[in-house]
Amino acid sequence: MVALSGDKTKNIRIMTGKLVRITFALGLAVFLMSCGSSENKGYSYTVRGVVHGLVGSGLVLQNNGGDDLTISSSSSFTFSKAIANGGTYNVTIKTQPPTLSQTCIVTNGSGIINRSPVADVVITCAPPPSRLIVDPSGKFVYTANPATNNISAFKIESTGALTAIAGSPFTAGTKPNSVTVDPGGKFVYAANINSNTISAYQIDTVTTPGALIEIAGSPFAAGTGPYAVTIDPSGKFAYVPNLYSDNVSVYSINSTTGVLTQVGSPAATGLKPYAVTVDPTGQFAYITNMGSKTIYANTIDSTTGALTAVSAAATGILPAPLAVNPSSTFAYTANYGSSNIYFYTIGSGGALAYDSAVSTGTNPACLRIDPTGQFIYTSNMSSNTISVFTIGTAGDLTAGTSRSTGTKPYVITTDPAGKFAYAANYGSDSISAYTITAGALTTIDGSPFTAGNKPYALAINPAGTFAYSLNAGSSSISAYKIETTGALTSEGTVSLP
Repeated sequence: MVALSGDKTKNIRIMTGKLVRITFALGLAVFLMSCGSSENKGYSYTVRGVVHGLVGSGLVLQNNGGDDLTISSSSSFTFSKAIANGGTYNVTIKTQPPTLSQTCIVTNGSGIINRSPVADVVITCAPPPSRLIVDPSGKFVYTANPATNNISAFKIESTGALTAIAGSPFTAGTKPNSVTVDPGGKFVYAANINSNTISAYQIDTVTTPGALIEIAGSPFAAGTGPYAVTIDPSGKFAYVPNLYSDNVSVYSINSTTGVLTQVGSPAATGLKPYAVTVDPTGQFAYITNMGSKTIYANTIDSTTGALTAVSAAATGILPAPLAVNPSSTFAYTANYGSSNIYFYTIGSGGALAYDSAVSTGTNPACLRIDPTGQFIYTSNMSSNTISVFTIGTAGDLTAGTSRSTGTKPYVITTDPAGKFAYAANYGSDSISAYTITAGALTTIDGSPFTAGNKPYALAINPAGTFAYSLNAGSSSISAYKIETTGALTSEGTVSLP
């Protein structure tokens, strides 16, 4: 071995100490980078979330005004561009789904990246309200056409076939999102979601029966994003949920002219109200708020129609419009994102009290109470089934045997007598038909019956003899005769603008 002098030994010790300190510092830096320093400088994180209720195609999201992301179904999503720690994110909707003309909203869409990915952005797409309706006389069919800003009108022939009425389609505001006929069959109202107005018409009974004559003063002002028009059973009052101003406009209806007169200031609601349900007695109005996942219960002033809030009840994710039984004692909502039904009792003054929840198939898009008030059905889009429940004396639900449908059953309805049930299968262009026996469903011979492309709405005339499907993909209405067996016989198809 070679002996080292004292100075050389000292120098080596100093150099070794420096190397140890440098090595420790480098190791600490690597450790801090791997575990995340107080600022995580240089790190980027993804922005992701989930979509509920999307049926139509063409939804496009953006983050910070770019990074376009097309969504084709209800599912989770992740933007391709990560955001640096400390940066901001702002998720918006660039294009609403045009195929079904749905309206979607963003929740938890903006903020600052803080040392972790963002995973709680929620996109909720409201189901379209009634855009296909048979008038109370059973003589005419009306449909709202959001893409062409008008209302189509058809005469129902003796066979059930449809014939366009002279002058149809009739001009509406921008993107008429719904069409409603008053209980007396005298007036038609359309909620124009993009022009914040309500178009009002009188149904011609003399010159051109069924034609629409715009009422003086129409269109009438509403809040921001009027989604639909609900008329109480007496035909005296109209209620319009304003999706973007979080309130409900209240109107009195002139029984002679159909003119709408706004009653007071719009009633406050939860976030993003999209449906109003008036109970069969006409005493209570229930507002479904998809943004805050609540249902507001209100009493209706019998003289003015004004609303007074009495309770707010929680729902699951993306609640369907509240359904009330014929005696106004129980209420139910199907929660699309939670795949269940919430059951409420109706108390004094119309207040809702949550009782329980029962599971349905996956993603129930529609809930129907049968005309007798004894049974409930839901159409489950992702499991391609109909769930069946019996309503007990206390309003509780007992599950029966579910039934298979076509692909993506979007809506279910029953005939006025409660003998037959029909489901529109959006994904397989067909209508499934069933007989109802003590609430149970039995598939009718020949079912499913052919429909147009992407059927998403059904309407049956008051006599229960004809049925109609509104087809989003082919912009058409399919007409059917309902046979004594419940089977559907085609009576032709009419095109829409």
